[in-house]
Amino acid sequence: MSELGFDPSATRPEALATLLEQIMAVYSVSDDETPLADSIEDFLRRECPHLMVRRHGDTLVASTALGRDHRVILAGHIDTVPVIDNFPPRWLEPGDPLIRPEIARDHPDERVMWGRGATDMKASDAVMLYLAAALAEPAYDLTYVFYDHEEVAAEQNGLRKVAEAHPDWIRGDFAIIGEPTGCGIEGGCNGTIRFDVITHGVAAHSARAWMGENAIHKAADILNRLNAYKPADVPVDGLVYREGLNATLISGGKGTNVIPDECRVHVNYRFAPDKSVAQAKALMMGADAGAELGNGEHVATDGMFEGYGIEMKDESPSARPGMDAPFAVSLARLVKERTGRDPLAKLGWTDVARFSQLGVPAVNLGAGDPLLAHKHDEQVPESDLGLLAGILEDALG
Repeated sequence: MSELGFDPSATRPEALATLLEQIMAVYSVSDDETPLADSIEDFLRRECPHLMVRRHGDTLVASTALGRDHRVILAGHIDTVPVIDNFPPRWLEPGDPLIRPEIARDHPDERVMWGRGATDMKASDAVMLYLAAALAEPAYDLTYVFYDHEEVAAEQNGLRKVAEAHPDWIRGDFAIIGEPTGCGIEGGCNGTIRFDVITHGVAAHSARAWMGENAIHKAADILNRLNAYKPADVPVDGLVYREGLNATLISGGKGTNVIPDECRVHVNYRFAPDKSVAQAKALMMGADAGAELGNGEHVATDGMFEGYGIEMKDESPSARPGMDAPFAVSLARLVKERTGRDPLAKLGWTDVARFSQLGVPAVNLGAGDPLLAHKHDEQVPESDLGLLAGILEDALG
């Protein structure tokens, strides 16, 4: 197990840089989070005696019990997407050609952490670990959540499992998810559903194609419908969300000389938080199609893909911005003072939706550029850690 920690005499920038370097050095692609979860648990128990530490699987929940009037939750996932020649990580010194031009321009003479997970979201994890140790007497009761399996299917999500098994562990009045936002606030999030749109045909030898019916050819109409779709900009509670509808996979056929009897187009609909999952599904396949996770193929009765077979694969709800909560108002004011940025809409799905389902208003606020998440040259300037830590220390302490 790799030991996490920093010298008690270290300055805040030094402590943050040390923690980030240590966390980055631990490989934690989804399904391999246990070593990092073990190190985080050891750090919390060793360095944070003011916190009650609990563990469920590879998710750590550490809480104060100070009797404050309100509780704020800070949550970050510890897994990453698979590496693409970007592990092990390393610090890039000023002038290194691996530093992206826009980062070199905005952060001259500054070190940059390069490697898998730098922005999504180990920089924010490092800040939260630092705060866990540094904020022994905050103005609010605090709960820190370090969870596994965020980058994969929703049923594996560690935060979801804690919410189902131990909902009392994550009760609170407000939550901050450390997804990368460049230290600005991104409110709410789009929801997402994924499903196969299925065509059926009749198999035959391709030399006698008239004896069959080509399911792949039938899929042309599905692709035409997707091509005709115009992404919608949807205002919700003062923030503007952009929807998206795309084919992301296509499969069909059983042989190079066989007329295919089935074709599947995998579709992902990202919908704004003015809609529930049920409403999003109704737009795609009709309200009474009956297609649910795990119950096989059903015929779309209405909507964009009316008449085609539908098999649900994944679904996650959207979340409204939650920017009218009192803590959100004061946090947005502080972020504006430090960064000059007003709150924006979160266009991707994040676990703010999970807190929203629990009745806890939540926002995304984290270090690193969200546009660099999952890229092969994922990187974060060192000063982002100090900026985020300063905002959160002042907001919470």
